[in-house]
This record gives sequence, C-alpha cells and structure tokens, in this order.
Amino acid sequence: MPEQRKQTIARISEFIYEGFQKYNESFSRITERARRRFEQQDWGGHQQDIVERVELYEKSVRRIVISLRKNLGPRVIDRRLWHGTRRYFGERLYNVPDAGFMKTFFNSITRRIFDTVGTDSEIEFVSSAPDEGFNPLETLTLNRYPYWGSLDKTFKRILDDFAFKVPYKDISADSRVFSQEIQRYYQTHLREFGEFLRFEFINSAFFQSARAYLIGRTIQQNYVNPIIIALKNTSGGIEVDAVLLSEEEVSVVFSYTRSYYFANPHSVIGAVHFLHSILPSKPIDELYTVLGRLRQGKTERYRIFSHHLENTDDKFVHAEGDKGLVMLVFTLPSYNLVFKIIRDNFGYPKTINREEVQNKYRLVSRHDRAGRLIDTQEFRNLEFPVNRFGEDLLNELLSEAAGTVRVTNDQLIIDHVYIERRVRPLNLYLREADHGDAGEVILDYGQTIKDLANTNIFPGDLLLKNFGVTRHRRVVFYDYDEVALVTECDFRDIPDSDDDEDLMRSDVWFHVNKNDIFPEEFIKFLSMEPQLRALFLEVHGDLLTADYWNHVKNKHLSGDIELIIPYFRHSIPAEQETGNRKQASGIR
Repeated sequence: MPEQRKQTIARISEFIYEGFQKYNESFSRITERARRRFEQQDWGGHQQDIVERVELYEKSVRRIVISLRKNLGPRVIDRRLWHGTRRYFGERLYNVPDAGFMKTFFNSITRRIFDTVGTDSEIEFVSSAPDEGFNPLETLTLNRYPYWGSLDKTFKRILDDFAFKVPYKDISADSRVFSQEIQRYYQTHLREFGEFLRFEFINSAFFQSARAYLIGRTIQQNYVNPIIIALKNTSGGIEVDAVLLSEEEVSVVFSYTRSYYFANPHSVIGAVHFLHSILPSKPIDELYTVLGRLRQGKTERYRIFSHHLENTDDKFVHAEGDKGLVMLVFTLPSYNLVFKIIRDNFGYPKTINREEVQNKYRLVSRHDRAGRLIDTQEFRNLEFPVNRFGEDLLNELLSEAAGTVRVTNDQLIIDHVYIERRVRPLNLYLREADHGDAGEVILDYGQTIKDLANTNIFPGDLLLKNFGVTRHRRVVFYDYDEVALVTECDFRDIPDSDDDEDLMRSDVWFHVNKNDIFPEEFIKFLSMEPQLRALFLEVHGDLLTADYWNHVKNKHLSGDIELIIPYFRHSIPAEQETGNRKQASGIR
C-alpha cells in the first residue's frame, strides 16, 4: 500500500475513533446527570436529558460525515480507500470490550456517505457479534456480597455501598423489610436450590423516571435469580420502594415499552450480558436499546433477524389485525417483529401527510413511554429476498407503497420502515379470551389511556385495533399517527342546543377547531360486548368527560408531573407471591 494512502487511512480511522470518543463522553456526561436529577427530584430535567441523549448520536455522525466530505473531497466515495479503512480500523479494535459500538459508529458514517442499501461487507462491519473474542461478563465490574447468614446485615451493606448525597430515610427499617420480602420469596420459590451463597450487583445504579434501581442476582448452588431494588427519593430521604425477584416482574421493568435507562456501568456489553443472565428470554438487542444504546440495539436487531431469515423458509405476510389507513404492516410468522411502512396515500378520514406521521413517531421516541408505548426503531435502505414475500403482500407493497418499496435483482428494497415488537391486537384478543381475562384486559385498556394522559400523551385514535396485548397481558398502544400532547389539545363538552333539528343532523352542527377533542364521543370507539362496556364505563367512565382531560392538562401546564411506576411495592401482603402478581402500572 502506498505510504500516502496508508497515512490517509490512518487519519480517517483516527478521526472516526476520536469522533466516537467525543460522542461517548457526551453520552456519559448526560447519563451521569441522572444521579443528580434523582437526588434533586428534577424530573423535568430528566425528561429533557432523554431528548438530548436520543438526538446525540445522529448529531455526532452528521458532524463527522460533513467534515470527511469537506476534507477528502472526491476521495470520500473511493471504495478502495474505505475498504482499507474498515480493515485498518477493525484490526485495532479486535478483542476490545465495547468495540461493537465503535464499529457500529463506523458503519453509520459509511452508510451515510454511500447511501448503502442492505449491507456492504466491503466497507462496513456486518458479520461479527460485538462480544467476539472475549467473555463479556468478565469486563463488568460487580459488587459481590457473600451471604454469612444474616440478610439484614447483607442488605444494609448493599445499601451503604450505593449511598447517595441524599441520606436514607431509615436504612435499618429498609433492610428489615428487604430481608422479609426475600425470605418470603425464598421459602416459596427458591428453597429447593439450597441456601444463598452470595449476592451480586452491577456497580452502577440505573435511573429511569423518578426511580433508581440496583440491578443484581442471587447466587445459589445451582440457580441464579434476579433481584432488583427500586429506590425512591422522598421528602424524608431515600427509601427502598420495592424488591423485585421474579423474572416476570423484572422483565416488565426492562420492557420495550419503557423509557431508556440512564446508567454508566464499567462495560455496557458486560451489563447487557449480565441482564441477559437474569432475563434469558429478553432479546439482546432490546437490552442494548433499553440502556439507551439505540444504534447498537438496531444493529443487533438487524443482525439477529438476518441470521434468523437465512435459517428459515417461511414468508412475510400481512400482520394479523385490521388493515391500517396509514401504515402497511407485515411480519414473518416465525419471528416476533412487525414491519410498518407508510402508505403512499392515506384512506379517508385521515388528513395528515407523511412528514407529520414521521414527526409523530419521532415524538414517541423522545417521550416517556410509561410502559404503554412500544419502542419503534426506524430503518432505512433495507433489503430482503423478494421470494420471501407472499404474493398478496408483495403486490400490495408495490402498488400502495411504491414510493418506498421497489424490487431490484431479486431483492425487495425498502427505503424507510419502522420495526417493533409484535403484540396481539386488542380487538382480536378480546374475541379469544374468556370473560375474566377479557375484563381484566379491558380495564387495563382504560388504565393505559390514563397512564398515557399522565405522561402528556393523547393517543388520538382510541379504537381497540390500535392497542395490543403483550405476553404479560399488559395493554399497549402502537398506532402513533394521531398522537398528540395533552397540552396541545382543547377538550370540550358537546354544546347544548335548543333546536331539535340540530340534534337530528348527521353532521356536526357546531363549530369545531383543529385541536378540539370531545371526550363524550369516545363511546363510539368502545366496540365491545355490553358487559365489557359496562365494566369499562363503571371504572373508567371519567375518560368520557372533558373535566377529566382538562384536569390532567392543567396539571401538566402547571408542571405537576405524574410518574408511572412499573412494579408493585414491597408492602403487598405476603400471600400474594410475586410469581402470581398481576403486572400493573400505578401513579406514584
């Protein structure tokens, strides 16, 4: 290789590496603010940090791409130069913990420069997992606590090690309650595995909304169990608010429907694999995402899905549920993802445009999802074998999303698509469920709307088909094309009229502004059997009143932020063992 070319490759590699380091330092700086936000009860500031951190990656990549185009000129699209740069860059990162993040950063730059469709192994890293060549768990710093027979002493030591500037309200009382909860769970679920040997915790607290979490596991002779300590900051000091011990409880806390955590473990990849050790059914890509490493989560999701696609032969088909007026939604039956493509033209009565739809999805990605909004990842320039698509689906994609989808050399090219976890549409679930399960879920549907309202989100379209049911039987919302901030809506009662002819008219006889919402009309969306509707109205009838919505709106305008907590408190009676607890959100 000519010396001048080698020097250019070295400069490009160093420039990208330094750009990643600056991005990572900024990411860590924003993340570290979460501790101060928690100690100062600055929940509004925490929400601002969510937005800033989400936007940071794109800003960092864009800045480097602009600089490379300016400094390299025409050579910026020299494929031989970038092929050499990829090899040079990769050789210096082999066996380096968290090097996967740097490779993903490198890929983001080349994909923007070359507008890459699908993958390009000549100029980007495509095959290796980010943990190649080393044991990820060995890169993580853990606090280990051998068990010497006293749970009280053990947990007091744990809380002492994770102290904050704000003192604990009563660390001895917390340790006792902590111990009692674990002892109850042990007697029912863990006794057969022998006594505790030790407790292990990631040495960094995890922050989300108004809670700090200590993430750990209990070690027995032949068994590992999750243990999560949830801490809250009260006027009297820091308190233990809950101890979570079942995989189901912990999985909900780390759900793809919740906001990203703020945590600075010594090794992110080590933390991901630690979480995977206590949540083995949770996909690795979702764990990266839930830690705020969104781009790495996307990379892993695509890598794992591509591997699955290569080793299966089923075809993409329309996703179950009613067809949407805005989105074309399809899925691979053997994999629990759905793919959502914006249609070229929207059916009546939709009046929004493509840009507005994208802005709605962008709003959700930057907002507190409160366990009720599915995390959606935006992908561009994907390609799949065209023979993996069913005929009906392929024809619809090419006719109704022609501006986004095309076929080239036996590949279906998708310029823009949203990918999210597949859940059962609520309207289908209710047809299949027995009366008891249907009643619980329809009440959770109402609670979902209230949880979203309390985080300043109005779903817009309340039809049951726009909500889904997760494997934990939690109701979530996934149709974002009409979401709005509660504070931007004007909630009104339908005005009275003295003219009987007004009441008989099929159209609206009174003036309606663009942002006007009439909650009394929500009853039109409740297409459910009479018993379920009566139950819904008995518990959640206030949702059909303008007073309810204006009360919530005024709280937001005054800065009174409601916090949705994803777990039960430790004060639950002992007979309600965690394995049987129903998951529910509550306002705290």
